[in-house]
Amino acid sequence: MVQEPGWGQIHAGRVEKGAAMKTFGFKIDPLTGEDYYEVYLRGRQLLNDSHLNKASAFTKEERLSLGLDGMLRSGVSSLDTQANRAYEAFLRKPDDLERYIYLAGLQDRSETLFYRLLLDHLEEMVPIVYTPTVGQACMQMSHIQRRYRGIYITPDNIANIDQIFQGLSQPQVNLIVVTDGERILGLGDLGSDGMGISVGKVSLYVAVGGVHPAVCLPMCLDVGTNNPRLLEDPLYLGIRRPRLRGAEYEELVEKFILGVKRNFPGALLQWEDFAKQTAFKNLDRYRERILSFNDDIQGTGSTALAALMTAMRIKKSRFQDERYVIVGMGQAGTGIALNILAMLKEEGLSAEEARKHIFAVDMQGLLIEGDPLLEGPQEPLAQRHEAVQGWQLDDPSRIGLADVIRNAHPSVLIGVTAQPGLFSEAILAETAKHSERPIVLALSNPTHKCECTPEAVWKATDGKGLVATGSPFAPMDWKGQTLLASQCNNMYIFPGVGLGALVCKASRVTDRMFFAASRAISEFVTPAQEAMGLLLPEMKDIRQVSAAVAAAVGIEARNEGLGRLLDDSQIEAIISKAQWEPKYASYRPGTIRHAD
Repeated sequence: MVQEPGWGQIHAGRVEKGAAMKTFGFKIDPLTGEDYYEVYLRGRQLLNDSHLNKASAFTKEERLSLGLDGMLRSGVSSLDTQANRAYEAFLRKPDDLERYIYLAGLQDRSETLFYRLLLDHLEEMVPIVYTPTVGQACMQMSHIQRRYRGIYITPDNIANIDQIFQGLSQPQVNLIVVTDGERILGLGDLGSDGMGISVGKVSLYVAVGGVHPAVCLPMCLDVGTNNPRLLEDPLYLGIRRPRLRGAEYEELVEKFILGVKRNFPGALLQWEDFAKQTAFKNLDRYRERILSFNDDIQGTGSTALAALMTAMRIKKSRFQDERYVIVGMGQAGTGIALNILAMLKEEGLSAEEARKHIFAVDMQGLLIEGDPLLEGPQEPLAQRHEAVQGWQLDDPSRIGLADVIRNAHPSVLIGVTAQPGLFSEAILAETAKHSERPIVLALSNPTHKCECTPEAVWKATDGKGLVATGSPFAPMDWKGQTLLASQCNNMYIFPGVGLGALVCKASRVTDRMFFAASRAISEFVTPAQEAMGLLLPEMKDIRQVSAAVAAAVGIEARNEGLGRLLDDSQIEAIISKAQWEPKYASYRPGTIRHAD
């Protein structure tokens, strides 16, 4: 009897009645202890399966046993050789969008080779498969679509959700990233073209977190679009009607969640790029019912908190010693503000004392108690009227950003507005007056939407400002010193959080788990990196960072009574073992066993 390990305990090697054929199962040889895949495809079908295709790396024995004899050229390549060949092809592409299309095609041909190439050139290729190039790709997705990945749920097929899920050919599903495409990066409503974000996030879960690609599923809730450009585009591939709203939309989401729970009861679901009101509502409604989190709210907030933790260490300061201006109170800005609020309380401040340190600015200006535009999560962040009494204002009817900077004297400036240049030379100069080492997090993506460049901060602060941005920027030489800006990218958080929650079998994802993740990330930054101004670890260490985050999440889950009862070293060991490495498994031919 063959034992099945780790990721492969559900349906591997079986086909349920009415379900699609599973393409392979995870196996362990009980005699030798060897891990292998039991493969149910043959010949061309095997070569066309992205999870299983090895192309020239199939051994001679595998070619004979799996019906591939004569279908491949005689040379047998190693994965290293294939990666070198693929990198040559990548370098021949003339621009980033063409490189994105090439890598997407490679992923459709061979997932293992794609992830090996991505890990070999992580710093070069993450900006291609994700921010900022993925935004450009999503803007043109219906024009560049080659092969479909993932699952699209619509109002027309939601009634068939069980059949859709049971029709999947991968061995099992442990991780789902889902979007409805309404708020893609800083680009707005892209309808089902936003699926590129779900696909990109799954790629980072695998490459950065080490989750096995065969258990990940990108998804899109295609509920229409209000983007006139897409509605009028003859090549647009999504539902061509206005977005579903109100009770009908909520009913679809409810049916979707119930379908996930029925078919993938142990899976983690990540909400991605929903509009603000929808995002908070879904998070609040489902976080106790299903293992889930919202990366735009919780992931962004935790990554920013990690950067701020490091900045405080560099400045030898406490959170309560700083004053924070946060501009753009969507889900990312609100998530960041709530994390800072929690940290201030952690240092012993009351909710009322903590409120006085945070100045939240949105479209209507500074958030003030009683503002009719205030939304639930924003209420603890609104300033009291007495806090702004006596302020000198440009316009007495509104407290704008310049007013806040001039009167509040912040030492931390955070932007999530997608308004390029919002942090002008004057704003940065005024901020620099009140802090020797101001902290500036200009977090909007893609690059051309950034509130300011690191260079602008360093010029305003004589090289002393501490900077993190949403997209990568090049280092800068300043008076003989190399200055670096960290990329405050959620990939420091979400892959490790997901891996830790899954491996440690957490029943839900809590705010304390994200808090633990932030600490783990900040502690990874070395004194030498701090001296160059880095607030987050270097990209080359991202896999180790994800392992540390996963372990921190697992330990916190255990401490909260929500995860496996293992000691710290055991949790670290299973996290390390769980991280998938892109290498070809051994294959053995299997026979499909149908359900009775």
